[in-house]
Amino acid sequence: MAPPDPRPRDALRRHWRERRRLLLPAAADGLRQAVEGALADWPRTGRLGLFWPLAGEPGLLLPPPPWTGGLALPAVTAPAPAGRLEYHPWAPGQPLEPDGCGIPAPSTGRPLDPAALALLLVPALAVDRRGVRLGYGGGWYDRLRADPAWAAVPALVVVPHGCVVDRLDQEPWDVPFSGWISERGLVPAAGNC
Repeated sequence: MAPPDPRPRDALRRHWRERRRLLLPAAADGLRQAVEGALADWPRTGRLGLFWPLAGEPGLLLPPPPWTGGLALPAVTAPAPAGRLEYHPWAPGQPLEPDGCGIPAPSTGRPLDPAALALLLVPALAVDRRGVRLGYGGGWYDRLRADPAWAAVPALVVVPHGCVVDRLDQEPWDVPFSGWISERGLVPAAGNC
């Protein structure tokens, strides 16, 4: 069976990238406050997995949200298809080096086991009410979360409210997220209430 034609999904990504770019400046402060509010009551049973913000993504690192369990950042071990996404311990001020995708990531430390993380915060172009995330198309988070141990770690998409839609097409490899945080607060995905 031939793989699906990627062009319609690419057009969707271009649309939502532009929409997020336009929405983020007005939503940024409210989004950061909503993240901090959602985390205030979250059980601190492990590290908080954050992300290095690319252009047009919400910045949560400077300063990072308060979290007593320690922080972690993702790192891609090598370019696709050989690489994989891992989380490594991180603290503000620790050195970062470009990972397999050229994104700043921790350069030292062993990869963390899923049980070491209490929560993952993940960027997206859009998310639907079921928790299906539209990312950049690399599949890094989907491959990570296809592992049942990683799928057990609660994971929330961080996105402006205008990028929340009723339904996105779900590919067989899409692993729905636990919910999302927008400037309007934390919303559990349908079926996760």
